[in-house]
Order: sequence, then structure tokens, then C-alpha cells
Amino acid sequence: MCTNGCIEFARTHLSRTDVSGKPVLEVGSCDVNGTIRRLVESLGPAKYVGVDIVSGPGVDLICPAEKLVERFGNESFDVVVTTEMLEHVRDWRTVIHNLKNVLRPGGILLITTRSRGFHFHGYPADFWRYEVSDISRILADMTLESVESDSSDSPGVFVRARRPENFTEQATADIRLYSAVRHRRTHSATLPDVIVSRGLSRAKSAACRWLPLSLQRGARRGFDSLASGFGVRPGR
Repeated sequence: MCTNGCIEFARTHLSRTDVSGKPVLEVGSCDVNGTIRRLVESLGPAKYVGVDIVSGPGVDLICPAEKLVERFGNESFDVVVTTEMLEHVRDWRTVIHNLKNVLRPGGILLITTRSRGFHFHGYPADFWRYEVSDISRILADMTLESVESDSSDSPGVFVRARRPENFTEQATADIRLYSAVRHRRTHSATLPDVIVSRGLSRAKSAACRWLPLSLQRGARRGFDSLASGFGVRPGR
């Protein structure tokens, strides 16, 4: 998944020097509403591997983001990109661990994700909202070369980070993120969160399929309100 803002960020923050002759991994590569693949491939990578949890356009291999190191091994790629994926994974800590560790020393990690205020959107679930301050803490063991906020009408974070030559992974256990289901910061997504998120996603998809475009914005706001009402269990 990708937006015009994501594509533009990649265009201005990935160069031929970064990519040419090097292996690139895209995590969450299914082309639902846009992709940076053609842009990155135009920079001449040695290989480009797109992974996702489902098959579809842009997907070369089915591999959960939680299993990247298991599938490819440590330090396997010089560039790792993931656009509009990170808010959808339940166990973000394991995913972040894999994104960092599948990357070679000196390699580049490019992330785009959504922030608080962005509407609920499940593919197939929606869990988290990341702020600039969250990303700065989560990637404190990386060299942050660019951290930008997306536009106010589509809140998000764009990040370019580099893995240091002497990389020591930091703990993220104490970090709480803003939950798209509970509408407050919490430590982890519980099973009820998963059930609610997937249920709302299916209901929203079914409702919007039949609504005219003029009514879909209001429907999204309604589902956001429903999500906030389903915070049935306090965070740990």
C-alpha cells in the first residue's frame, strides 16, 4: 500500500547510490492503492523482493513481517522499505526487530506509517498510530537521517534511518503506542483488540462498498467512533 506522499518521500530520500547493485526488500508489498516498487527498481537494485501476508500484485513471496529474519537470515539486505504497513501489525515490536536485523550494517530503512487522527482502515486489521516522538524512541538505536510528518489532513510519519556499523539493538518493551481500537496509548494489542479490529474492518469494507463517495467520509468517522467504544480491556 502506498500514497502519493509515500511515493514522493521515497523519490526524494532514496538515490541511485543507495540502491544500485544492492538487494532491496519491500515488506507489505501488495499493490492495493499504489507502490514505490517501480520507482525503486528504476534505481537499479541487484534484486528486489516484495513480501506480504497475501498474494497479489507486487508480492514475490508470502512471508509475515514477524518472520523476515527466519526466512532471509540476518543482515541480508542493503535497503528495506515498508510503506503503510506498520500500523496494521499486532506485534509491532517483533516486526521492528526483524526490520532492523534483516538489514546490513550501513543499510537504509525507509518507513511510512500513520499517526493519530488518521481514520480507521483495516487491511485486514488496524492497530497502531505512530508519532514522530514514537519513531524516534523505537529507532533510537539507528541513525535517523530524516523524520517527517505527513500532511495534517492525512496524519503520518515518514522515516529514513541507517543501521550503524556497530549496531546494538535497544529494548522497546516499555514503549506504549496509541491504539486505533482503544483510542489511547497501550502496551500491546489483546485478543479482543484483534477481534474488534478485524470485525470493524469487514463491516466498514462492506458498508463503504455500497455507499456513494459523498457519504464515505462520514461512514469512516462513524467507524472511528465505534472503534473507540470497543476498548473493553485496559492496557497492560
